[in-house]
Amino acid sequence: MDKATSYELDPSVVPELSVISAEYDSVDYSVTPAGRAVDQIASGINETLFPPSVIDINQIMSGGVPIDGIPPIDSPQYLKPAEATYIESSEPVVSIEVNGDARAFPIKVLMSHEIVNTEIGGIPITVTYCPLCNSALAYDRRVGDRVLDFGVSGTLYNSALIMYDRPTGSLWGHFTGEGFVGHYAGLQLSLIPTQTLSFGEFTAAMGDAMVLSNESEHGIRAYSRNPYIGEDSSPGTSGMLFRGTVDERLPRKERVVGIFDYGGSAIAIPFEVLNERRVVILDKDSKNGLVVFYIDGLSSPLDTSNISQGRDVGQTGVFKPAANGQKLTFKNQPDGETFTDDQTGSTWNILGRAIDGELQGAVLEPVAHLDAFWFAWAAYRPDTEIYS
Repeated sequence: MDKATSYELDPSVVPELSVISAEYDSVDYSVTPAGRAVDQIASGINETLFPPSVIDINQIMSGGVPIDGIPPIDSPQYLKPAEATYIESSEPVVSIEVNGDARAFPIKVLMSHEIVNTEIGGIPITVTYCPLCNSALAYDRRVGDRVLDFGVSGTLYNSALIMYDRPTGSLWGHFTGEGFVGHYAGLQLSLIPTQTLSFGEFTAAMGDAMVLSNESEHGIRAYSRNPYIGEDSSPGTSGMLFRGTVDERLPRKERVVGIFDYGGSAIAIPFEVLNERRVVILDKDSKNGLVVFYIDGLSSPLDTSNISQGRDVGQTGVFKPAANGQKLTFKNQPDGETFTDDQTGSTWNILGRAIDGELQGAVLEPVAHLDAFWFAWAAYRPDTEIYS
């Protein structure tokens, strides 16, 4: 049996870069405070210094807070799961594993900071969460020979968080990892697969993997309250904070699993479908097959004031359905918490790990995706297919 593997990155590989002309790269940002740079870029001042913006800067709008008014975490501290007593079992965490190093980032903490600049498995990574879109994503923050630190710009595009990098003040899309405006306009950060899980599922599967502490350089510890009460069930699209065209093919606040690349196109799978079927097999062809798992047991962070009491919205995982060189097909088990492959009868959990049977110890390769509100996914991926 092959050794169990997790998502791995080669430290020598950096994200692909678009061509940056010498005149852009020669701009000296070391004397420009990041906040001032953001102000200048967002208002269009000196944009002749930069590559062309990839979005209409007139569509950038204030989120009601100043630059870093929502303070990112730059010096994260971690705990063992048994020490993380401030998290309830059903509460959501963002699970990331790189080079065998697994971490959990509680959404109750991310909600107050939106960005964590950290390192996982020896790779500099930025973990981001936007409560208006219910979207959690992580990116490799290396660009060429530079490692970027990101902050919260205080602005939004299509209702989603816009990040800025401190070295240049360029604006970046949280939802896409694309440089929107400024020095790095048009560049693309490498997406790191993440999974939004209940804390209970994470700890049961990952043992002593580290969990983000509720202590940081900002001294905030009251993370149990949700300031976005009812956000995930309201019929609107974050009020006046969304200017895009609403795609009415699904209810605006329907949760979907958004898969960025399935056979060269984007696809959205409604949670309503997943709740009914529990397993969805996507099989355009033998090369691009995917499997999507769904189980209950995850409290919505955007429902009630106390996150642990939020309604159960379910949790998902997206994987390449193969282990030990063998393609697999799956069905859910009566317990509603595990899955079995048809080829060997092995039992698998929501993290794509075989926990019993012939393939015990094998791990399915995770696929980059996110659980998000439909209106946001459709705004950024208007070409998306909908699985039904």
